[in-house]
Amino acid sequence: MKKVKSGHFAAYILKCSDGTLYSGYANDLAKRLECHNQGKGAKYTRGRLPVKLTWHQDYKYLRPAMQKEAELKKLTKKQKTKLIAAYEKREDKRL
Repeated sequence: MKKVKSGHFAAYILKCSDGTLYSGYANDLAKRLECHNQGKGAKYTRGRLPVKLTWHQDYKYLRPAMQKEAELKKLTKKQKTKLIAAYEKREDKRL
C-alpha cells in the first residue's frame, strides 16, 4: 500500500481511560479515533479504552505530521499536559 504524501494529515494526543497519554499521526483523524475506540488502533490503546482526543494539529503533508508525532513522543507527560491545556484555552476562545 502506497503512503499518500500530501492531502490532510494530523498529529494528535489521546487521553486513555487510565489517564495515560498516547501520541500518533493519521491521514484521517476521525477514522483513526474510531479505530482506536473499537480496539483496532495501536496495541497500547487497546487495553485503555475508551480514548479521548485532547490535542491535534493539522498538516498538508505527511512528513511534518510524522515529525510532530516524533517530537510529541519525546515530551514528558507534564509537557504534554501543558500543551493540551494551552490547546484547550485556544479552543475555548474560538467558541
